[in-house]
Amino acid sequence: MSSKDSHGFGQIRWIQSISCTLTTALRSVDQFWSRHSFRRLLAVIFSVFFLVVTTHAVIAQGSGVPKPKVILISLDGATPGLINDYLKTGILDSNTGLGLLKRRGIAAQRNVTCNPSLTAACHVSIGTGSTTVKTDVVSNSFHLVASPFARNVSGFAAPIGGYSVKPVGPAAPPLAEPIWVKLRQNGKKVVAATFPGADGAEITLAGAGTPVLQAAADRTVDYTVPFGAFAGQGARGFSLTATDFTPAPGQTISQLEAAGKRSYSPILQKTTPLDTFPIGTVNYTIQVAALDTTDDGAGNYDTLVFFDTTAGIQPGPFSLPATGPAYVKASDRTSALFYLEGSASKAGTGFYVSTLAPDLATVRIARYSANSIPRNAAVLADVDDINNNVGFWAPQPDFRIPERLSPGFTDFPDADLEAIYEDLVRTFVDYQTRVILRAIARTPDADLVLTYIEQPDGSEHQFLAIDPRQATTITDPNTIGAGQDQAKIARYQTYVQTAYRVANSSVQRIIDTVGTTRNGTPKSNIIVVSDHGFAPFHTAVDFNTLLRNNGIDSTKVRAITSGPATHIYINLKGREPDGIVTPDEYVVLQKQIVKILEDFVETNPNYTKRDKPIFDKIYARPIPADVNDPSFGLSTNNFIGQDSGDVFATMVQGYNFDGIQSPVIQRLGDAPATPPVLSVPNFYGAHGYDPNTLNMSAIFFAAGPDIRRGKLQQVRNIDVVPTINKLLGVESASTVQGKDLKLGS
Repeated sequence: MSSKDSHGFGQIRWIQSISCTLTTALRSVDQFWSRHSFRRLLAVIFSVFFLVVTTHAVIAQGSGVPKPKVILISLDGATPGLINDYLKTGILDSNTGLGLLKRRGIAAQRNVTCNPSLTAACHVSIGTGSTTVKTDVVSNSFHLVASPFARNVSGFAAPIGGYSVKPVGPAAPPLAEPIWVKLRQNGKKVVAATFPGADGAEITLAGAGTPVLQAAADRTVDYTVPFGAFAGQGARGFSLTATDFTPAPGQTISQLEAAGKRSYSPILQKTTPLDTFPIGTVNYTIQVAALDTTDDGAGNYDTLVFFDTTAGIQPGPFSLPATGPAYVKASDRTSALFYLEGSASKAGTGFYVSTLAPDLATVRIARYSANSIPRNAAVLADVDDINNNVGFWAPQPDFRIPERLSPGFTDFPDADLEAIYEDLVRTFVDYQTRVILRAIARTPDADLVLTYIEQPDGSEHQFLAIDPRQATTITDPNTIGAGQDQAKIARYQTYVQTAYRVANSSVQRIIDTVGTTRNGTPKSNIIVVSDHGFAPFHTAVDFNTLLRNNGIDSTKVRAITSGPATHIYINLKGREPDGIVTPDEYVVLQKQIVKILEDFVETNPNYTKRDKPIFDKIYARPIPADVNDPSFGLSTNNFIGQDSGDVFATMVQGYNFDGIQSPVIQRLGDAPATPPVLSVPNFYGAHGYDPNTLNMSAIFFAAGPDIRRGKLQQVRNIDVVPTINKLLGVESASTVQGKDLKLGS
């Protein structure tokens, strides 16, 4: 019996002892006061008081209620520097969330993450204790070399630990293994709430019917909730005026009355449908009506109701995932969810009203993207449990809205777009947190709970404007340096702070769920990490134009970029099924690509004080001495995995492959070019750079009954798995490359 099991057994014996003592005391009191009814009443009061006090003591000891032994929380993109600053300045409460964990446990000054420092790759490294070379999840998006040359794979849906190229099939054995495999083999119970890699999906080479590379069972735990997916409809904005509305038809009025909704001005409805779209085989026609809910004698329309014309306005009550109509009061500054009844994927959306003039002269509405939880067969019961008890997958923070990429948002002012994004940040983190809490409630005796929170990553991408070389008006290259809009920079900083606050609140809600001891230590061992840090960037790089300008044939060479990292693949005969490049030509092309990257230099004095290379790290796949070697094109090293590019490279901070605008905005001081390789981007923060740089450092906080108090100078994200295994008394798999951090007292 472990020390923790002994402690739990001791608590049970303590409760039994209290119970016996209480029974004896009540019997004695009853005998003493049996002759006097009034005194019997006093005895009952005394007994109840004693019982309440004793019960409170039992609850304070935390006995009788199972709690997860270890909870791992990943806060996407959280950085040590910002958190430390926010804790010092009071932006984050030092007594809750990360501040509480830091005071009651251990915090690391630095956490070295994976290479490249990207979300999918680093989460798989966190979950396996192995580097990206071993996990073979080498980026957010990359190419499986056994698949057709033009095909990409998402790092979130790639086989963990590699696969066999010749013949194509599962790796035997895999080079990396998720932590849950060994734990479950040892009888431990594991929960995963939207943690990358634990999704119950069957991973194939190129879709249904192709060779299976990883079975669903290898990606399934005792309670598994996959991260949500796009359900087929992106966000859309609507700008309306009073002329778009006419008196509502009698059916709408009667349905609203039946639903208990009153309007003190005539109910108005948009003359034509607001929106029409399909989700799978079901078509939806959305209508909107305006209500005046203020009894002030004036026509003040303040609420909009959105409904599907087929279903009409139903009165409710509604059982999740159903929501009925979406009622949005503009002054509340929050959205309302809208379930798409009848959708096979159990999808939903949401509506936000960013501007609503009382006379309807100006009305701006955002309809959010439609999303759902993947209905993977292996985990369908858990997916439905979330749909039925938490709700459909809520709309996520969507960069396409503030960047005006989604239709209908072109004429929305910045203030509206920023308010919409902030609503998505708050509501989605709340949804993710409720999913996590549901998972814990369903499996309170779990040995390990793996969780993921999307923020502050999204807000840092969108709003990390802290470099004087960043254009604060994305369409005006002159708004750098002295031309920057300082008010916008200050406003953007508050949005990043909000993201950290809501993420920190999520951590605290999890702590509240498991409870704390009298000194504030969580009753579960809670470890909080992030997958990577963050850095500002000022320049978007069009890598395809760079290759094309240097005479590279796109049928022979293809680059897949994620953030500032790129994997460059050569279409090699005998490796790709449609390969056309001979081994001899491969050698020439690889050298040519490396030379192009090495010679790519920043010379614009607005962005550099002296000429400097734009590429920071360049790695080429090893080449055997004999070009006829069967391993040609498959050799690996410490930086190149099986499915890495034949050249893998990352740029220096300040540059990013993402963010190219249409039309392209040339930078201040660059020579005219069509199209330019370097341009002004449409967002501000990035990750994916060299993980050894300070800005890419992830976070590490830990506190709990088995974790001592103190500080750590430096850890690695691959150290998380062996540390958890040590806490749970299970030997790590032989594939684990990290080391136990020895958190125990």
